Amino acid sequence: QVQLVESGGGLVQPGGSLRLSCAASGRIFSIYAMAWYRQTPGKQRELVATITLGDSTNYVDSVKGRFTISRDNAKNTMYLQMNNLKPEDTAVYYCNADIRVTMFDRNTYWGQGTQVTVSS
Repeated sequence: QVQLVESGGGLVQPGGSLRLSCAASGRIFSIYAMAWYRQTPGKQRELVATITLGDSTNYVDSVKGRFTISRDNAKNTMYLQMNNLKPEDTAVYYCNADIRVTMFDRNTYWGQGTQVTVSS
């Protein structure tokens, strides 16, 4: 059984910073692409940033220059450093990972989400 657990969310003032973490645990053979998504009530889940096994990254335009995605493969952990946060960044942030659990079984997994609130 694979679990993804996010942490690091909270309340921050506009212009502030937060660092989210996503730790994968369980029976893991290999982790391929990983990603951060976010969702606000009544809206579809939005892809925020992705990182490949080779550390290639992509970002939605609204966070470019402010957010940085990274991963530590030795720890099966992904991070999202969020700087210069804006009220519109308020959302529940979810991590997503493409994980091979055996030689023949590969699936996409989601974390439970962590709330980020940007407000004065």
